Amino acid sequence: MTGTCADELESARDAVTGLTGRDGAKARLAQWLKDGLQVHAMLLGLRRFDAVNLAYGSAAGDGALAEVALRLKHFAASELDGGWLIARSGGGQFLLLSAQPCSRESWQVAAAQLLDALARPIACLGVTLRLSPRAALLRGLDSEDADSMLDRLGQALSRVMTQPGRRLLWADGEGARAGRSAAQLEVDLLGALDGGEIEVVYQPQFACADDRLVGGEALARWNHPQLGRIGAGALFSIAERADHVAQLSRHIARLAMSGAQRWPMDLRLSLNVTPNDLAEEAFAAEFMALAAACRFPLWRLTLEVTEQVLLADVIQAARSLESLAAGGARIALDDFGAGFCNFRYLKLLPLHKLKLDRSMVDGIAANPRDLAVLRGIVAMARALDLSVIAEGIESEAQRVLVAAEGCSAYQGFLRAQPLSADAFNDFATGR
Repeated sequence: MTGTCADELESARDAVTGLTGRDGAKARLAQWLKDGLQVHAMLLGLRRFDAVNLAYGSAAGDGALAEVALRLKHFAASELDGGWLIARSGGGQFLLLSAQPCSRESWQVAAAQLLDALARPIACLGVTLRLSPRAALLRGLDSEDADSMLDRLGQALSRVMTQPGRRLLWADGEGARAGRSAAQLEVDLLGALDGGEIEVVYQPQFACADDRLVGGEALARWNHPQLGRIGAGALFSIAERADHVAQLSRHIARLAMSGAQRWPMDLRLSLNVTPNDLAEEAFAAEFMALAAACRFPLWRLTLEVTEQVLLADVIQAARSLESLAAGGARIALDDFGAGFCNFRYLKLLPLHKLKLDRSMVDGIAANPRDLAVLRGIVAMARALDLSVIAEGIESEAQRVLVAAEGCSAYQGFLRAQPLSADAFNDFATGR
């Protein structure tokens, strides 16, 4: 799976996960190195994965691998702004390559966040699996070739897989250079909220019917003075440990609405809503007051919620969302199809849109079954008077198909990567 708008790799796809194989990843890595790009790499292994197959059967093992691939794609899509590629390296091993410039410390923060995501329980075929992921990290050296990088990664992963209690190892045998402890990062975040280090970038969204720009999704980034850019997932994990999710969420909403004020009035802003937001009884009133203070009309806002947000108290969430919808905001159920979707949400929530997870569109150009699933979702949405947004569109074939099947809008690297506020405004006004 690649996060660039380049042509798909020609190598065979892995039958279980749909990811590029090791040979395809090696070819892409070699091309990036030839182009002079700074490449960071991560080789992930699932410790004692053979035991899963022995205990539960190969079908459960394959299901777990497919879920790991899905979580990897989610992570890369949300945390990495530059070119990236995910491949299955064989067995229980996966390779993540990134051509996004970052520091060693930032790459290690990202790896820790990814390992936490992969370690979450996986429900598969009636059982709950808990995997034990490990990672080898590497920053490509000048004049290094692909074979050397992959060999160093493999050796490092072999070492860390046999070291109890250790999850990460740099391929050169060193840990990260003296960076920031978890406690220091929590303190840093307090200063970041007031120091202008939190940035919002916008992922453009386009109409399927005529390919015109219709809005943008706000995504948070932390430009840490020592670690470099930190993505939204790691940022909110740090905020949760420091008990500052509410402050961070409001700060991001304020930045996003302020940045979108200059957009043409027909463009909508999409904002993600956190579990902490909807857990607060006063959230709807406080958010509407914030929008009023930013002079941003609610009718230009789409609030995106995921199943994770709704699990805690769906009734309280419904009340808050109904108040916001009554005020003019549109409500979208995000990442639809990514997990075990509870159709009860479609009955209880004041929804206007379904936002398809990228896993729902990945294979539609090549797999008739995937296309049939897309058609079924769109038909259901149409019956419920919901519009459908397709996320993760990376090829022209995907764009043509989601348009033909009735999706109203799409976003993805095919047309644009996330843009800064100024760059988005220039893009929107045609400058």
